[in-house]
Amino acid sequence: MKDILKYLKTLDEIMNKNKDYLIELDSVVGDGDLGLTMSDGYAAAYNAVKDTEETDIGKVLYTAGKSMANAVPSTMGTLMASGLMQAAKALRGVNEMTNETWLQFFNAYEEGVMNRGKAKVGEKTFLDGLHPAIEVIKENIESSLPDISKRAAEAADTGFHNTTTMKAVHGRAATRGEASIALEDPGAYVAKLLMEAFYSIAK
Repeated sequence: MKDILKYLKTLDEIMNKNKDYLIELDSVVGDGDLGLTMSDGYAAAYNAVKDTEETDIGKVLYTAGKSMANAVPSTMGTLMASGLMQAAKALRGVNEMTNETWLQFFNAYEEGVMNRGKAKVGEKTFLDGLHPAIEVIKENIESSLPDISKRAAEAADTGFHNTTTMKAVHGRAATRGEASIALEDPGAYVAKLLMEAFYSIAK
């Protein structure tokens, strides 16, 4: 349980630290509120559970996700909350995080975002930062958690930078058509931060 609480705390901190950069990124392709949405959303998620005595990780994640959804009901806030709530379903009854349960967590997070947003990998979204990291976790599941998380963070960073080869399909960026290809996707940067937080607590 302490690992997931530490992860949520680190997400709160890392989103706040990167708030201005997310605003800067999003102001190019969106409405510029991503930094506030992510910092406020993950703060709400962590604050809702930081003093919990609950030992069921799934229940804790559900509370965190529900609080985030209520705090930031924007598109990206809803997507990230959906990820947490799908992970809550996957980890119901789990009391300890292992390599396998971290993989379950991120797989379910991706599933929740995909189900809610109807996006696919390759469409220049959050998924293009998250999915490569998940593949790396699968490939290295027998390694140590510090090694897995380091490789996952590197893969997410590469995925973020690779969004400059993709044409936007969703959101305001899609209205730019071919001109959207050269732009970095702010959602994929959020995925990169999720993996940076994972590495931070595992190393």
